[in-house]
Amino acid sequence: MRTSEITRRGFLAAAGAGALTAALPAKAAAQPARPNVLFICVDDLRPQLKCYGKSHMVTPNLDRLAGSGVVFNKHFVQVPTCGASRCSMITGKRPRTRLSLSNGAFEGLSRTDPGKPGAMPYYFQQNGYETVSIGKVTHMPNGRRWPKPAGRYDQAGNMVYSGPDDHEPELAFGWDRVSAPTGEWRDPWSAFFAYAGGKTRSYGPVKSPATEAADVPETGYPDGLIAEAAMKELRGFNDKPFFLAVGFYKPHLPFCAPKKYWDLYNRADIPLAQHPDPPKNVYAELSLHRNGELTGRYDALADPLNATDAEARRLRHGYAACVSYIDAQIGKLLNELDRLGLRENTIVVVWGDHGWHLGDLHVWGKHTTFEFSMRSSLLVRAPGKAPTGFKSDALVETLDLYPTLADCCGLDAPKGLDGTSFAPLLTKPDHPGKDGAFSYWQKGSHKAVTLRTRRYRIVKWVDGDGKTAQVELYDHSVDPDETVNVAHDNPETVEKLLAQLHAESPRLQPA
Repeated sequence: MRTSEITRRGFLAAAGAGALTAALPAKAAAQPARPNVLFICVDDLRPQLKCYGKSHMVTPNLDRLAGSGVVFNKHFVQVPTCGASRCSMITGKRPRTRLSLSNGAFEGLSRTDPGKPGAMPYYFQQNGYETVSIGKVTHMPNGRRWPKPAGRYDQAGNMVYSGPDDHEPELAFGWDRVSAPTGEWRDPWSAFFAYAGGKTRSYGPVKSPATEAADVPETGYPDGLIAEAAMKELRGFNDKPFFLAVGFYKPHLPFCAPKKYWDLYNRADIPLAQHPDPPKNVYAELSLHRNGELTGRYDALADPLNATDAEARRLRHGYAACVSYIDAQIGKLLNELDRLGLRENTIVVVWGDHGWHLGDLHVWGKHTTFEFSMRSSLLVRAPGKAPTGFKSDALVETLDLYPTLADCCGLDAPKGLDGTSFAPLLTKPDHPGKDGAFSYWQKGSHKAVTLRTRRYRIVKWVDGDGKTAQVELYDHSVDPDETVNVAHDNPETVEKLLAQLHAESPRLQPA
């Protein structure tokens, strides 16, 4: 028997035992009338979990959550980049400016007036909730307006410690507490790009490794510290209902996780991308990108535009190990809810801020208008509402989370949100849901709006003068991986979908 198989079996057994050995409920008598909310954000989490049909993945805790809630098979983010996607989620608003399509989206929010409506944590805070953010919930890794490193490096290119974590919150209104543990990495930005032993990504001329499998404990990487901090918060809540948002860093690059999570997989058994070639009938310079996030600072591909099978397997192995590592951290939070007697009165959401191409369609990374970027994981368990282990094929958008959580907590969602509550899907997940999901992107002077219906994805690109630069159409009934643009052969379908896109999608104005 392979060592990895022994490790895998031991891991699964331990996970099951952890779920069965929770202590007696310590806080059941003190539960508030309104439900609590545990909102878990996971960076770059595409739907690569066993509960999404990926049989090679080892994700027992997320699968356990899926078995007691609803898995949303067709959840789409508004923007395929971290800051803009999270801003849309937390405000319930579509991006309407160039700034709101970027990682600087939170800079566009008011710092003097919470506005109408206020962002989600502010809304819950005003309705009597204790609101806490740990880790990467907004865009910065600690939720604070902490500047990126600039000019403060040692001779090896590593960042030099830049002072205490005392900057103002990135989201000006709503949090009672905002933090992220940094441990031996000393500052949030270094922790976000952590390697074992307190090391971080290099900003010098030498590129950093894209993967690492150090033989360290859970807290040998920062996500283990985030899980510990979140459990401490859970133990500290009292009479008020809580809204606890926890943001894990992995599986964001670099793909670093404790060795035991790498050992869960036999690299030779990890499937490669089913469609590694660029899609047909598209202008590649517009629709695709050159893998800059992966190759710009990481030693990953000898040829930045072409991965060998060995390189692809190593990267896909690293991504899988990071997902299993985060699965274990989420399992700790779920077990702690059970131990504290909070499960029956706590809504749990696990949300991926966007997808990630793992060599699919010739791309490594996000930042495209394809399904691999726009579709991400969404699991919801709402006590008293969600059926057991149901998978919904209804179209759901990230900005629907705000009104949905308000609905599930018995609150009237503020007026002016762009999303709609999908709470009815938590009792009737087979409901078809909305007619379309809209997403947005910008690349240089070009902007794109894409509409995903139950059958099709249409993408319209316009140039800086507002003229149509390209239209893409993908028929998911025969081409679920969007490998062939069939817009030219289906003019009537294109016309119909463009009319729906123009009628329902907001006009994006330059900032």
